[in-house]
Amino acid sequence: MSEQRSKIHLVMGGRVKDPRAVEFVNLSEMDLVGVYPDYEAAEDAWRSKAQQTVDDAEMKYVVVHLHKLLEPDLPEDV
Repeated sequence: MSEQRSKIHLVMGGRVKDPRAVEFVNLSEMDLVGVYPDYEAAEDAWRSKAQQTVDDAEMKYVVVHLHKLLEPDLPEDV
C-alpha cells in the first residue's frame, strides 16, 4: 500500500514586466498569498487575488506546485 503524499501549492503574485510572461519586476515586493494542501484550495486563493487585480494588466498571480519542485521524480499519482 503506497503512502499518500501531500501535494502542497504556493500562491503568489506581483508586478510583471510583460503580462504574457511570468518575469516579476521586484521580488522583494512579491505578494506571498499562502501555502495550500491541495490544488482546489490554491485555485480558490489564486482566483480571489486575481479577481482583485483584474484591472491591472501588470499584476499576475500564479499557483506553484511545490510538491513537484521538492520531489520531481515522483509519479503524478503518488
